[in-house]
Amino acid sequence: MKTAIFGGTFDPIHCAHLAIAREAAARFALDRVLFVVAANPPHKPRASVAPYEDRYRMVELACQGDPRFEPSRLEAGPERSYSINTICRVRSMQDPSDELYFIIGSDAFADIRSWHRWEDVVRSVDFIVVTRPGCRYSAPPGARVHRLDNVELPVSSSEIRRRLAAGFSPPELPPAVLDYIRERGLYGHSAHIRPPAPGA
Repeated sequence: MKTAIFGGTFDPIHCAHLAIAREAAARFALDRVLFVVAANPPHKPRASVAPYEDRYRMVELACQGDPRFEPSRLEAGPERSYSINTICRVRSMQDPSDELYFIIGSDAFADIRSWHRWEDVVRSVDFIVVTRPGCRYSAPPGARVHRLDNVELPVSSSEIRRRLAAGFSPPELPPAVLDYIRERGLYGHSAHIRPPAPGA
């Protein structure tokens, strides 16, 4: 079986995340993609805007409809969400013959040497690196890297949060996720909805 770890704060999860997962699954014949929701990522000292349980629920809603996608609580709890710990937990649940991939953006991969136990991370997985225009990186020795090019990333989670706070309904959000944000009043989003912003 081929499994990929796709970690992030998912604050909120949006359609570009799903597009990356779909393209990776198709191109590398992945059997499942674990959407691992980070509670306390070490490289993002700022607390997430939405609480963990809300972010996890949005991932659950976004993953519905694709049997390859699986929400994961492997990084729930108060401890730092170090990738090596997540990788070891996934490995412990796999058969020895199973393959493990790690989906990562090229900007994050460029900083891989700053990660906790990064040498162990590099030895433990194959990387699927989502290549963003203008981002250059060099792979550490021994890293097994597969490029994932030509996946459009038109908007960031921070831009989506800004639009939600302004009362807009960003079209980059899956409908079930947008409905959940409305119901919970997340990101300062009011129940009184404006249409999508021009050019959104």
